[in-house]
Amino acid sequence: MEIQLWREILEPYTLAVDELVVKFNHLIEANRRVGTYAPIEQVMGRVKTISSILEKCQKKGISMKEIEDKIEDIAGIRIVCQFIEDIYHVVNLIRNRQDMKVKSEKDYIKSIKESGYRSYHMVVYYTVESLKGPKELLVEIQIRTLAMNFWATIEHSLQYKYKRNMPERLSERLHKAADAIVVLDEEMASVRDEILDAQNAFNIKANMVADILINIQNLYGVANKREVMKIQDEFFRIYNQGDLDELSKFNRELDVISEGYRAQSLG
Repeated sequence: MEIQLWREILEPYTLAVDELVVKFNHLIEANRRVGTYAPIEQVMGRVKTISSILEKCQKKGISMKEIEDKIEDIAGIRIVCQFIEDIYHVVNLIRNRQDMKVKSEKDYIKSIKESGYRSYHMVVYYTVESLKGPKELLVEIQIRTLAMNFWATIEHSLQYKYKRNMPERLSERLHKAADAIVVLDEEMASVRDEILDAQNAFNIKANMVADILINIQNLYGVANKREVMKIQDEFFRIYNQGDLDELSKFNRELDVISEGYRAQSLG
């Protein structure tokens, strides 16, 4: 097949990956903007290389004409979550979306592969607007925890190195690592609430500090410089104490001061 023809085939898949990465990243940002927990931690995407497609065709006896119908992972999206519970939350989000339709699902978390691999796989139909009009494609979405993703990345690299003929000693060590990953995910799930509380407190503090700094910066344009310096020094004093309640109180008081100056400038 000519290179130009390959480009025509793969271009819509590149578009699909780009669009889906943007959409899933938007979910992360939308949750963070309103202060709610985002079940998605990271999103990555890729289009299968021509060599990988040819290798899969040879392995599975797929003809060139059947590529788009029988190879379901030409376009691949990987969604990484913090906790196992988040994975099933994301699965339900995808099931309920109007811009994609689920073709199939495989749960390799409840049914771990013999190699030790764990992940949740979904194949969805997704439509892009190509130069030749709407085109419905198959896209594979893999959803896993950070720990699962670390293991899978290492395992994939080793399988590639050894052409899927990995030495037994190495395979055994990978199995032990996979068992450790299961334990790690279970331990993280058991302290999930504490972890989320800590992350939430950090985000609240970060947003509060950002608001305070914006207010102080704006005051430089309308207030006496000496007064602004006093406010700034007070902020650093409270910040260094690490007391979130005091910081919150200072933020409210600064809002009142800033609003007063805004009213004066409008008057």
